[in-house]
Amino acid sequence: QVQLVESGGGLVQAGGSLRLSCAGSGRIFISYAMGWFRQAPGKEREFVAAISWNSRTTVYADSVKGRFTISRDNAKNTVYLQMNSLKPEDTAVYYCAAGPKFGPATRNDHDYNYWGQGTQVTVSS
Repeated sequence: QVQLVESGGGLVQAGGSLRLSCAGSGRIFISYAMGWFRQAPGKEREFVAAISWNSRTTVYADSVKGRFTISRDNAKNTVYLQMNSLKPEDTAVYYCAAGPKFGPATRNDHDYNYWGQGTQVTVSS
C-alpha cells in the first residue's frame, strides 16, 4: 500500500512559479513510476508529467513541455513538479499518482494504482 500526500499548491500570478511535492509512505515507494495529473473545473482529468521508477525517463504533456519539470528523490520518498512560466490555463487541482511498479513513465491514468488527495493551483492573469 502506498499513501501519497501533495503539497505546494497556491495562488500565483501568471508568469510565476510553484513547486509541488508529493510525499509517499512505505519503503516500496521507490519501486513505482510516478505521475502528475490535473483536473480543472468542468473538465476531465488530464496527464501532466510522469517519471519512471528509476528516473531514467520522463514524459510531459505538450501543454507543459519546456515549462514543467518532474523529478524524484527516492531517499526522501518524494516526487516533485517544478512549474515555471505559469499560465491561467494551468489552474487546476493537481494530483500525484503511483504506478506501475518498476514501470516506465506513462501517460495513461489507468496504469496508476494509488492517488493523492490533490492540491489546488490557481494562476491569476
